[in-house]
Amino acid sequence: MFLEIAQIDVKPGQEAEFEAGVAKAAPFFKRAKGCKAMSLQRSVEKPSRYRLFLTWETVENHTKDFYGSADWQEWRKLVAHTFDGTPSVEHVQETLKAF
Repeated sequence: MFLEIAQIDVKPGQEAEFEAGVAKAAPFFKRAKGCKAMSLQRSVEKPSRYRLFLTWETVENHTKDFYGSADWQEWRKLVAHTFDGTPSVEHVQETLKAF
């Protein structure tokens, strides 16, 4: 399993629209091949900054199966206009779970 972490800065004043768009897009991720979980978190210190967490079976499920698909394009239509810059995306794999 891999965790995708997308840091997304949103244009000030468009936070509610972004959050609504992410909620509408949840079914796209839920039906995506290999996508097991999705959550969105908002920064306390920087309220226009979000982190989208997606759990994938493989990195390729995100980078090859989902990226560029019709559902990915619909996701972008819902939220891309609220972005303040390009999101930063990385994939991580758990190496230790202490408790």
